[in-house]
Amino acid sequence: MIATSARGDTDEQAKGKKLSVKLVDPERFRRLMTTPGVGVLVALTLVSAVDAPERFRSSRAVGPHFGLTPKKYQSGETDYTGRISKIGDVGVRTALYEAANVILTRPVKGSDLKTWALAVARRAGPRKARVALARKLAVVLHRMLRDGTNFIPRKAAPAMAG
Repeated sequence: MIATSARGDTDEQAKGKKLSVKLVDPERFRRLMTTPGVGVLVALTLVSAVDAPERFRSSRAVGPHFGLTPKKYQSGETDYTGRISKIGDVGVRTALYEAANVILTRPVKGSDLKTWALAVARRAGPRKARVALARKLAVVLHRMLRDGTNFIPRKAAPAMAG
């Protein structure tokens, strides 16, 4: 997937030098970067963490895998929904959260993701909206990896039954 090598003999020499990175399948990364808010770092992090998209039964399983779903406690009549579980790769969760933050704070033209996240922010607050958008981004990016499709900013309007 990714081949890296530091040029230099010792650790001290390698610290100041850049790593050369060769992407084995650059098309996968370019495809993910068609999504707003997703840059090189987010795409690289997600692809290296997911590795083989086929290992997830569905794209919905990616959110819980990276700890982006709330904890649940149920016992008798008690039903408590807590904070996110934080299970999984911290780096991927952070990268997805930052991508969600970029989508919410910067101008993004014509994306249903931003519209959806702003509606969540009005209902539940901006922090929960960022986490919800990060989970949705994980699902969308996994589906893009699995199907080999580019990001579609707007869903097609459903056909009217005549």
